Amino acid sequence: MPSFTGRCHCGQTEWTVELPQESQAHILCHCDACKLLSGGENTLNQIAGKDDLKITKGTVKTYTYTGDSGNPVHCYYCPNCTTHAYHHQTALGDKIVVRTGLLQGGKSFKVAAEIFGKDRLDWQPEVGHTFEGPPPS
Repeated sequence: MPSFTGRCHCGQTEWTVELPQESQAHILCHCDACKLLSGGENTLNQIAGKDDLKITKGTVKTYTYTGDSGNPVHCYYCPNCTTHAYHHQTALGDKIVVRTGLLQGGKSFKVAAEIFGKDRLDWQPEVGHTFEGPPPS
């Protein structure tokens, strides 16, 4: 399975994640939590297995909040620059949400879908198949 390297803004934390060909695409999330955490209009993500991501340099800290599902969401980020590498939404079981915009080669990924389209900013165009809330399980 192809492996991609990611890093935080300051370079203190690095990781690799394995993504099969069909997962080498962005899922844009427009939820309000992602907007608050990133300071942007959406985040670029992909779902991967927990065991498919390895921290290769440095460490990560954790911040936890309650997601729309009512379950905890654990955010893993660089303790120095606070770049979020990935999140674990406990509602997803053994899957994690990787920030694909931080991966080397991620700029070439296409958009596979958009989630929480109901929260998309009015001036943003739709660029992928959109789910009004989370994707169906």
